[in-house]
Amino acid sequence: VQLQASGGGLVQAGGSLRLSCAASGSTFKIQTMGWYRQAPGKERELVADITGGGSTGYADSARGRFTISLDNAKNTVYLQMNSLTPEDTAVYYCRLQGYYYTRDSPVVFGSWGQGTQVTVSL
Repeated sequence: VQLQASGGGLVQAGGSLRLSCAASGSTFKIQTMGWYRQAPGKERELVADITGGGSTGYADSARGRFTISLDNAKNTVYLQMNSLTPEDTAVYYCRLQGYYYTRDSPVVFGSWGQGTQVTVSL
């Protein structure tokens, strides 16, 4: 399974961006898709995630400003980011945790996207 992230860019503080991440490849079901970010010199952190059933979770820094959504038919997760601040500057990565069935049992797997740069200027 491959993940293709897009939508990053340069935006002024207070602006908005919408990230997209499409999963493609073998037949699978989505357990969870999420967005993480990594700023220079910092560890990668969870921003938001969503289950295949639509339950969402947000980091405190994202709650109220970011909205994660999932299009199951397109295997695509979105992150709408509003009221951006310079502290949101980072490389944003999408992650998929999915599963597929073999003849004997389900197999769970995880995949990361390639990352998309988000830069917020003053």
